[in-house]
Amino acid sequence: MIGQEYTIVAQYRNHMNKETHVARKEAQRRIYEMHAQVCSVLSNAKRLEIINLLRDGEKTAGDLTKEMEIPKTNVSQQLGILRDKGILTSRREGQRIYYRLSFPKMLKAYDLLRQVLIERLQEQGDVAARIQGKTP
Repeated sequence: MIGQEYTIVAQYRNHMNKETHVARKEAQRRIYEMHAQVCSVLSNAKRLEIINLLRDGEKTAGDLTKEMEIPKTNVSQQLGILRDKGILTSRREGQRIYYRLSFPKMLKAYDLLRQVLIERLQEQGDVAARIQGKTP
């Protein structure tokens, strides 16, 4: 009887482990999908600029238009995409709509990637200098 109970418990644990593994895999796949969606939204230079400009707090489309020096229609279009994808949130105050980052924590990833790109440019500059016979 004890052996039979042990077998039933072992089978149950094995079954639960398989279910947990499948659930984990599904969760990982969902995260990969979400990550890809965010990266897709961030594949536009103007959207990245907007994110950077919003790092210090909320701004209106007019504020961003002045800082970016591009037409307001372009800024509004990019803001709409960022808001629709959950990167930005907005609030209305009278006639004005203020935008801010939904998750300011994402700036850590933004800054890290930016630093990697700067280092890459520096390395390319060093290579170019060596090719030209100059020491970096």
